[in-house]
Amino acid sequence: MRQLAAEITREKLFLRLHQELPYASHVETEKWEERKDGSVRIEQVIYVERDSQKKIALGKGGEAIKAISTAARKEISEILEQPVHLFLFVKVRENWGDDPERFREMGLDFTK
Repeated sequence: MRQLAAEITREKLFLRLHQELPYASHVETEKWEERKDGSVRIEQVIYVERDSQKKIALGKGGEAIKAISTAARKEISEILEQPVHLFLFVKVRENWGDDPERFREMGLDFTK
């Protein structure tokens, strides 16, 4: 479910930003907490390769990240059939696509 939630957020990221953000971005679910009230708290990080891409993902006044979060939260909540509290963070990690550890975390084999 963690990986599915990350892919949903990534989809919403690309739908919102279209051609503005290169495909060199990645979403990781860093925290998944089932709460006593029946809801789920999810914290995800959107990794981009440059600071200029971070600004695009955030949008003016945070409007882009807010829209991405709202759309992703809605779809994840529908799939889980429970309330979702989704928190998105955007971080710069240069050349993240060349890091074998990133692929291992996703369950993929990295060979150069």
